[in-house]
Amino acid sequence: MAAFGTDVMFTLNGGHIWPLYDAARNQDMRVVDTRHEQSATFAAEAYAKLTRQPGFAALTAGPGITNGVSAITSAKFNGAPLVVLGGRAPQGRWGSGSLQELDHVPIVDSITKSATTVTDPESAGAVVHDAAATALTPHRGPTFVDFPLDVFGPSAGEVPDGEIPGGAEPDGDALEALAALVAGAERPAFVVGSDVYWAGAEDELRAAAESLGVPCFFNGMGRGMLPADDPLSFLRTRGVLKARADVVVVLGTPLDFRLGFGVFGEATVAHVVDAASGIADHVDVLTVAGDIGLVLGTLAEWTGERIDHTDWIAELRAAEVAAAERDMALLDSDADPIKPGRIYGELRRRLDRDGVVICDGGDFASYAGKFIEVYEPGCWLDTGPYGCLGNGLGYAIAARVARPDSQVVLLLGDGAAGFSLMDVDTLVRHELPVVMIVGNNGMWGLEKHPMQAIYGWDIACDLQPETRYDDVVRALGGAGETVRAPAALGPALDRALASGVPYLVNVLTDPDDIYPRSSNLA
Repeated sequence: MAAFGTDVMFTLNGGHIWPLYDAARNQDMRVVDTRHEQSATFAAEAYAKLTRQPGFAALTAGPGITNGVSAITSAKFNGAPLVVLGGRAPQGRWGSGSLQELDHVPIVDSITKSATTVTDPESAGAVVHDAAATALTPHRGPTFVDFPLDVFGPSAGEVPDGEIPGGAEPDGDALEALAALVAGAERPAFVVGSDVYWAGAEDELRAAAESLGVPCFFNGMGRGMLPADDPLSFLRTRGVLKARADVVVVLGTPLDFRLGFGVFGEATVAHVVDAASGIADHVDVLTVAGDIGLVLGTLAEWTGERIDHTDWIAELRAAEVAAAERDMALLDSDADPIKPGRIYGELRRRLDRDGVVICDGGDFASYAGKFIEVYEPGCWLDTGPYGCLGNGLGYAIAARVARPDSQVVLLLGDGAAGFSLMDVDTLVRHELPVVMIVGNNGMWGLEKHPMQAIYGWDIACDLQPETRYDDVVRALGGAGETVRAPAALGPALDRALASGVPYLVNVLTDPDDIYPRSSNLA
């Protein structure tokens, strides 16, 4: 793992993996232990997101590994290069009922790129090397290796060099067709997804967008690949995109529910994926599969005839400016109870350009996607298409480890806070200051409001009103406060950002506020 640049192990202690701790000690690898294996695995995934190197989680046998399954699945959906090394009951007694005897491989096989058990200590180094290389090979994703307790040995055997795998060569004819399609469009657009980030292709993206004059919209970790204030960056005008674009090129993200399953009004859609496994079979579109950096580089160098897009970009910019002006009413709202938009208005004024924003929640996190502007790559971490709550504290742990000099702000719905808030203890023990903001409306808002709209009633949607999540953080050694009035928000955030400790701002928000959701989840 160290050969690939990974310098942190995320874990929760268990006897089956003590030899891995011994190895980490010998390699001077940092060990960050959490209060739940889900947090450790989410932290490893976030480490990969923040560094574009393989994230590393070490999980003990049986429940240690099953506790990490949701986070491993999240990494699969996010295309994150996560390597999970697990303990395993001894092979020599297999079937006799050893403690936590469980065959993990069939459980994780469908959610990993590879899953295997080491049977010979001399092969361990090569097996783990292959797991890391596989995780990094497009399309990226998680891998798993477990080690029977009686197979750990004094030697890892020969360990190959940690060479980073490259992407496949795109088909030349498909590339030509894509370039001609974009250049010949009157109103083209790029939708930039996470795999552009994983490819490290921010320079190629800028060159292609500027050369062809193509406005860019962003999805997932594509946010920040161009700064939010770049002339070709757009955040608020997806409605115009769907209504007016004649060509939409989706770069490095699935044609899933987040993108209308690949339908953008009457536009012709092209799809660029980093590997053949990402080709969509539910919609007929022009597809280019291969190294995304090479694809964008080819577009940037296109010398054929093209249509000028100045008027189209101006149309989008006018719509963007108008939408931003409308947003200000929400961002500056003095409404009492507090509207979620006001929280983001105050936060935006205080966020540095390299501040890392983490989302864990439903409606409250969706407002972040609507209002938070991202200026640098790797500064936006959301749950991704799997939508698994509970990622927040693990992501925050990794963000502070990987970005010690940046602001780290974790946005939590009050429902999401219940999954992992105990891992504030991890932040405290490892001296990892993070600002946490809870949008506390006393409900599962993403479920309650739609249930009311569809059924006229709701069930299993209510949480305890005005729960003092800040008291939980104080009890664990951090600090925090509850905010009840809009005017108190800014000063509370100032105190949180200046505190130098894990600090939770518990904001009581309007329970009647309904996020204007329009996507079709299925």
